[in-house]
Amino acid sequence: MQVKTGASLSFQKTFTIILLILAGEAVFILPFVLARVFRPTFLDVFELTNLELGTCFSVYGMVAFISYLFGGSLADAFKPKILIAVALFLTAAGGVVLATYPSNTTLHLLYGYWGFTTIFLFWAAMIKATRVWGGQHRQGRAFGFLDGGRGLVAAAFGSLGVFVFSLFITSEIAEAAFAERKEAFRYVILISSAIIGLIGLLVLFFLRSDPSEEPLELPRRSFHETLLNYAVVIKIPTVWLLMVIILCAYVGYKITDVFSLYAREVMLYNEIESAEVGTYLLYIRPVVGVGIGFLADKTKTSLMMVLGFVVMLIGSLLFASGILGPSVSFFFLLSLLITATGVYAFRTLYFAALQEGYVPLAVTGTAVGLISLVGYTPDIFMGPAMGYLLDASPGEPGHQHVFWMLSAFTVIGLAAAIRFYRITRNPQFIETKTQ
Repeated sequence: MQVKTGASLSFQKTFTIILLILAGEAVFILPFVLARVFRPTFLDVFELTNLELGTCFSVYGMVAFISYLFGGSLADAFKPKILIAVALFLTAAGGVVLATYPSNTTLHLLYGYWGFTTIFLFWAAMIKATRVWGGQHRQGRAFGFLDGGRGLVAAAFGSLGVFVFSLFITSEIAEAAFAERKEAFRYVILISSAIIGLIGLLVLFFLRSDPSEEPLELPRRSFHETLLNYAVVIKIPTVWLLMVIILCAYVGYKITDVFSLYAREVMLYNEIESAEVGTYLLYIRPVVGVGIGFLADKTKTSLMMVLGFVVMLIGSLLFASGILGPSVSFFFLLSLLITATGVYAFRTLYFAALQEGYVPLAVTGTAVGLISLVGYTPDIFMGPAMGYLLDASPGEPGHQHVFWMLSAFTVIGLAAAIRFYRITRNPQFIETKTQ
């Protein structure tokens, strides 16, 4: 009987993390992954410049900026599965609008709407549910599985998207008419939206959590209690360092948006080949995520963050140097691998560091909201910044400028990660936080 109970609990935990993985990436497919994998096509069919697409991301980022702050408190008040499921349904509904190829103004409004559905309702709820799943000693593993799995889901969506897109292109891609490519991409959007809605149903009916970890309902939570949570969080020095670390690392993640465009403009790949590069990039993420998660549990999350910034710096300098071009395709893919390894390492480490930084579980949602408020500001400025640099210096020079910018942020992040590593090894800090 005990064996059966243990097996049942093990299955429940496995199924829970699978649902969190599916939900964790599905909600971002429409706002980001399709534009990342199909960037040349996306710009073409929506008739956008890089700067115009960047301002869409900026609108998303501005709504997200506010949503991080208030969504964190929401996650400490409601059951995660309700927030996650509703976010998936509403995000999928936005995909129906996207498939109509709306005007530039409507597209900006749609990205603002997605900033609300994916962040205010979803983000902190997912992080808190994952932290609960990881317990005291498996935070690296929990977030490693989460982001590694999310990478696999994103890669699967990317592969499916490339397959669907190529399926509806009846002629050679170089000869395909604009209307044909536009219709093919419409199917990519609609099929993605349907899958996101289906995942929302799975979460609503099957996601389970430990009843002892369920938060109070909102009416039982006073405004004063919410303020007290913020007062607790802002006094923790590691919270402030995580803000800087995540901001700098997230700049690197935002730059993965241009790798498929780099393949098209610098390496001279066609649209399907460049989309495949964007998809291959996503397959690196699960390997790095799970591997870094296990290493973080065996060593220290902060040490892995230091190494992550070092690797990211090497990769960004390779692209910034201008030594990559059509004649060195192998070195382009190698540089891509190096940069992606550093970038994706942080997708695991971002919030696994909460445990090492002695952030109380009871205020996880509040901490995530406050850290994200600063850490994810690249959602506001990186899109327009990259768009301006790419449009102002077309071709390889623009891409070099983008990677020099990444190098600068990486150096700042490295300094903050070293400080985090040192402060969490300080006996006085440990003693204060464990009393």
